[in-house]
Amino acid sequence: MSIHRPRFLAVVLLAAAAGAAACGQSPPAGQVTNSTTNPVGTAEAPTDTTTTTTAEREFAYQPLWPFADADEAAAWQDSYRTSGHQPWHLDAEETAVAFTTGYLGFAEIDQALSSDVDGDEAWVTVGYAVEQSDPGPAAVVHLARIGTGDDAPWEVVGTRDTTLTLTEPRYGTTITTPVTVGGQVTGIDESIRVQVRKLSGVLGESCCLAAGGENTPWTTAVSYEGADSAPLTIVASTGGHVADVERFAITGVRHGA
Repeated sequence: MSIHRPRFLAVVLLAAAAGAAACGQSPPAGQVTNSTTNPVGTAEAPTDTTTTTTAEREFAYQPLWPFADADEAAAWQDSYRTSGHQPWHLDAEETAVAFTTGYLGFAEIDQALSSDVDGDEAWVTVGYAVEQSDPGPAAVVHLARIGTGDDAPWEVVGTRDTTLTLTEPRYGTTITTPVTVGGQVTGIDESIRVQVRKLSGVLGESCCLAAGGENTPWTTAVSYEGADSAPLTIVASTGGHVADVERFAITGVRHGA
C-alpha cells in the first residue's frame, strides 16, 4: 500500500458503536505474543499529529476498521469510560489480530509476532503457526489512534507491504466499479484473491489469479456493488502452501460516481 493521504479532522461526537466484528468485551480469538523485533517496511508516518489529552487529533488516514469514523470511536470511548466496555480497542496488537481473524476472516493468522509503536501510530506484524517451525509472518498491519484523549482507540488504516504489494488503486483515491487492482508479488505458485469490502462485509471479489516470480507485476479487475460514501478496504491475499492465507496486503479507498 502506498499512502497518499487526504487529511480530515476527527471530530468527536457520540454515535453508534462499531460494526459486528467489534462487538463484545473481547476481540475475536487470537494469540498475542510480545516481541521487541521491529517490522521492516516503507510506510511513512504523518506529521503534525496532536497527542494531547484535550486537543483533537488530525487523523490523516482512511478509517478502515473497527470504527467507521471518529463519531463511532467517540461513542466507544463514552461506553469505555462509564463501564470499561471493550478494552481491547486500546491494545494495538489485539486490534490487529481481531482485524485479521474477525473482519478479514483469516482464521489462521491469529498471532501478533511483533509490534512497533510510535506515538499515535503502530505497526503490528501478524502471522500464523507453522508446524515444527517459527510462525510465518503474513502482513504488517498499520494502525493509528482516532479521536481525543489518552484512551483514543486504535484504528486499522492499512498495511506495510513487502513481498506482496498492493499499489493500485492508490491509497485514499476514489474508485468506481469495476476497479483495477494490482501490485507486485514474489513467490512460487501464488494464487491471488482480491476483495472489495466495507465494514458490513464483502462487496465484490476476484479469484484466483495465478502469479509468481520475483517482484512480478500482477493485476486484476474486481466488480462490486453496495458501496456508499464510507471508506472501502481492498485486500489482496495469497497462500495455499502451508496455510490457506500466508500473505495479505490492504489499501483504503472510497467509492465515487
